[in-house]
Amino acid sequence: MIPQSFIQDLLARVDIVDVVGRYVQLKKAGANFLGLCPFHGEKSPSFTVSPTKQFYHCFGCGAHGSAIGFLMEYGGLGYVDAIGELAQSIGVTVPQEAGAGGHADKRAPALLELLAQAAKFYRQRLKDAPQAIDYLKRRGLAGETAARFGIGYAPDQWRGLEAAVADYEIDEMVAAGLVIESTGDDGRRKRYDRFRDRIMFPIRNPRGQVIGFGGRVLDRGEPKYLNSPETPVFSKGRELYGLYEARDAIRAVDCVIVVEGYMDAVMLAQHGVANAVATLGTATTADHVRKLLRLVDRVVFAFDGDAAGRKAAWRALEASLPQASDTKRIDFLFLPPEHDPDSFVRERGAEGFREALAGALPLSELLLRGLGERVDLATPEGRARLLAEARPLLQGLAAQALRMQLIHRLAELAELGAAEVERYLGPATAVGRDAGTPHRRGEPEGGGRAAPDAGSDAIAAPSAGREWRDAPRGDGGRSGRRGWGERNRFVPRVPVGKPDLEARVRLLTALHPVLAAGERGDWLPGPLAAWLDTIAALPPGSSLASVCEALRQDAPDAVARLEREAASDASAVAALSIDEARTEVEAALAQLRDRHLSRLIDELVAGGMTSPEERQRYQSLMAMRRRS
Repeated sequence: MIPQSFIQDLLARVDIVDVVGRYVQLKKAGANFLGLCPFHGEKSPSFTVSPTKQFYHCFGCGAHGSAIGFLMEYGGLGYVDAIGELAQSIGVTVPQEAGAGGHADKRAPALLELLAQAAKFYRQRLKDAPQAIDYLKRRGLAGETAARFGIGYAPDQWRGLEAAVADYEIDEMVAAGLVIESTGDDGRRKRYDRFRDRIMFPIRNPRGQVIGFGGRVLDRGEPKYLNSPETPVFSKGRELYGLYEARDAIRAVDCVIVVEGYMDAVMLAQHGVANAVATLGTATTADHVRKLLRLVDRVVFAFDGDAAGRKAAWRALEASLPQASDTKRIDFLFLPPEHDPDSFVRERGAEGFREALAGALPLSELLLRGLGERVDLATPEGRARLLAEARPLLQGLAAQALRMQLIHRLAELAELGAAEVERYLGPATAVGRDAGTPHRRGEPEGGGRAAPDAGSDAIAAPSAGREWRDAPRGDGGRSGRRGWGERNRFVPRVPVGKPDLEARVRLLTALHPVLAAGERGDWLPGPLAAWLDTIAALPPGSSLASVCEALRQDAPDAVARLEREAASDASAVAALSIDEARTEVEAALAQLRDRHLSRLIDELVAGGMTSPEERQRYQSLMAMRRRS
């Protein structure tokens, strides 16, 4: 847990104008600064930043907060990560990083510096490599695009990086994944560059720092793609290529497209589809899906239409199911077998890609069709196998409303009643986490995002209220003959607003009842205070299931609400450690207190503060809000 004193000192040392000014163009307007709000579309600036009060406020959408709050809402960062971002900006170290299981690797700054030097070296060497330039030109890559993504070239030399760094022999070169070290037959240690004669794609973290590379052979050779190994600053199972470059487009259209290859993401961006990212030569993981769903309301996986693409799509579906929410969309686009996203967008352009995107299958339809194609639904044995195949998948689905819909569809296919199917499948057991990818942090969903620009070339998610195109439902895979690329009926996307702070506190305290104990202020909403009192009386080690059962008889409505909140938010909070959960609860309660103070202040201002007592009250409340 990060000491509160450190957080207060951090906020006192940073200037919110500098923090916000990195992302929003600000102009001086009296004592404050003014700009266009990054959280909603507007033509006239209503977004103010106060250097004296150290907070931002939008008079259009009501967005309000400190430097930490801005990074959380704008950048999709969790509370802990936002603090880390601020700390790094002023060159201080966070005393304790909750979610990392301990302290960060002390070598990280040195590794990041070496990786930055390597990236600069590769970019420079590309200019002197006509064979590499010719290859990129044949692929249709423009120089401006190559510069935007920092694409470079690793020379065909065993120790080319020796010219890029001060000391080639330091241990950090191996730790950064830049060189390989081996021992020869003579017992002598040897080292050489990991990447040689390859087009180099730098992989950046959300802060824009190079954390690894993907290297592609120019023509023929194995492996076709060579990626950086796992390092203290890089993990393939958690990172996505192009996420940093695509962040603005993703935020603008509230949609991200996931492809398999680096060049797929790069060429989509070059042709105007700027909200695309790529996995790093590995299957889609739960961490990938979790990270993206915290940023957007719609994720579209775009795969080749061949057998390999369908296999990759199914792996992505399996990773997505435990992260699925009733308020978010996960779709799957299958291109013609002869195309990948790179070749498709070069041949048909952004508009053609948009048209193809209109035929993307919702996760539910891909699941039902995939299962239906594996069995013979004309026989009892085939229908029994259908349910057996579906059982582990739906047990990992925490989104209750979606689960109910799928149960009804499965019941139709299995020629059984929905209640019978539900009993067979059993309760959902997912907690938004798989064994191989531990959840690192809890981040609030529904962060502010700008409204789509009508002139944007990125692929946008349909806006709330817009009707989806309908196509015949068909038999939902009953015959086992329908292809995955066929269109089907879409389900309207439910708009998601800002996080419900009270819901977040209820869910976190139900998961960790010990967090319900603590001081109660008159600013705390009455129902929430009563909830905390109830939870605090339960045994500290109670599970979410036991909490629900303990309260179900006396408070069925509260339990039903809690179960809905758990279904929609499980992927974000269920795997949090106790310290992470405590941090999130404290942050939510602090915001609730700030809202209470703001309401009282607004009431005083609206009344004109005619008496000395009211003016004194106003000053007291303002002082309390500043301290909070």
